[in-house]
Amino acid sequence: MQPTAVLFDMDGVVVDSERYWVDIEETRIYPAVVEGSVDAEETTGMNFREIYDYLDEHYETTVDKSAFVERYEEAARDLYGERVDLMDGFRGLVSDLRADDRRLALVSSSPPDWIDRVLDRFDVRAAFDEVVSAEEIDGPSKPDPGVYEYAAERVGVDPVDCVAVEDSEHGVQSASAAGMAVVGYRNRSGADLDLSAADAVADSPDDLRAILFE
Repeated sequence: MQPTAVLFDMDGVVVDSERYWVDIEETRIYPAVVEGSVDAEETTGMNFREIYDYLDEHYETTVDKSAFVERYEEAARDLYGERVDLMDGFRGLVSDLRADDRRLALVSSSPPDWIDRVLDRFDVRAAFDEVVSAEEIDGPSKPDPGVYEYAAERVGVDPVDCVAVEDSEHGVQSASAAGMAVVGYRNRSGADLDLSAADAVADSPDDLRAILFE
């Protein structure tokens, strides 16, 4: 792939947060807010406020939305401030993509303050031409295509000339529905996600680099 623009998801692609979120959601958050068990794979890639709406529709919730949101906010402060690491090889990859005159964007379902924690902590804000949170758009987050359509507008590149790097089924669906090529990126979360709808699947940082420069 030699796309004009490369659009990176954040969680599970830029930072290794998904492996923490899966554990936090399944052991701390979901048991405290719903009756019955919830598999985190059902909600991976969704905006956390929309996760509550999903749980409220499909399960019996035991707390209101504000209490649910606060649980996520508390977990995020610890997670992004202390625990996550930048994905292996990420700095070198974006440096080489920029040297190859690609446009780069970060496209995340996370709220802007979570994104800012990551960008500032790892000093990677300058790596991206645009940073997009799904909370900026007037509509649903992933798997809806709206956030990726908006991101393409922001980078000034037609969606057909963009490739998205996504680690979740919802993210793959979102970018694909927006008309982009998609690379499914398998991270260390342990989640057995179905990325078969992606145009290519990378099992490692080296695989991802090879796909984006082939």
